[in-house]
Amino acid sequence: MRVTMAVNGTEQERDVEPRTLLVHFLRHTLGLTGTNVGCDTSSCGACTVLLDGESVKSCTLFAVQADGAAVTTIEGMAAPDGTLHPIQEAFRQQHGLQCGYCTPGMVMAIASFLAEHPHPSEAELREGLEGNLCRCTGYHNIIAAGLAAAASSELAATRTAQP
Repeated sequence: MRVTMAVNGTEQERDVEPRTLLVHFLRHTLGLTGTNVGCDTSSCGACTVLLDGESVKSCTLFAVQADGAAVTTIEGMAAPDGTLHPIQEAFRQQHGLQCGYCTPGMVMAIASFLAEHPHPSEAELREGLEGNLCRCTGYHNIIAAGLAAAASSELAATRTAQP
């Protein structure tokens, strides 16, 4: 089947097997390996991407289900000049990663959550991330990074700059 989608702002058109998962399309067809495969059962969230601005676990969707959509992966978060997205910068400043395997999915889930809840409490952010697992950090610094990103003036600027 032929699919067309905007991935990180660039239109991609490819032939895919109908059974190809979106995570495999991104990783193997497009070479965007920042989206990780963790469990293949939608339990861990390592494969989280944004589909039309909403966080989804790309191991639970077929690529054909994303036909016509806009997909943002972790590779699409930083500015073209390499400047980190405010959420990525907050992860760096707050030491919100350890092994880094869950980090791309966490960043994407936080981006989606903050788009809907721009000023969350710690409890709200923890609840919003309940579908993303980290086996290393105990979540403290991940939550600190999410709260720091929510408070950042740079993130507020990206919200007002989007159509």
